[in-house]
Amino acid sequence: MGSFFSSNAYAATASGADDSLVLALHSKASWDAQWQAHKDSNKLMVIDFSASWCGPCRFIEPAFKSMASKFTDVVFVKIDVDELQDVSQQWHVEAMPTFVFVKGGKEVSRVVGAKKDELDRKIGTFRA
Repeated sequence: MGSFFSSNAYAATASGADDSLVLALHSKASWDAQWQAHKDSNKLMVIDFSASWCGPCRFIEPAFKSMASKFTDVVFVKIDVDELQDVSQQWHVEAMPTFVFVKGGKEVSRVVGAKKDELDRKIGTFRA
């Protein structure tokens, strides 16, 4: 039932602009491809580490999708910590949701918890 929001089906319907999509990654190969495409870029990537069973993750999801439409010059990625445990461990994710801000292949900041205002503010700060 909830697969519509946990798959790329949402991304295909979110908007006509590729940059405004939340990319839901479900395999290590898809993460590796995304990382390779952006690690040398100065473009901001916001990685949402979440879980389907996490209440705060479900609470912030509509705001995260809205921000993806608002900040079309930012890459928004969603990773389920249960599906991609190795990626979550690589980024030292210990609580959900965790939003990691990456620029030029390096973490520049993170927000732990469903803190919509802080998330919005940091995206505005680091996207420039």
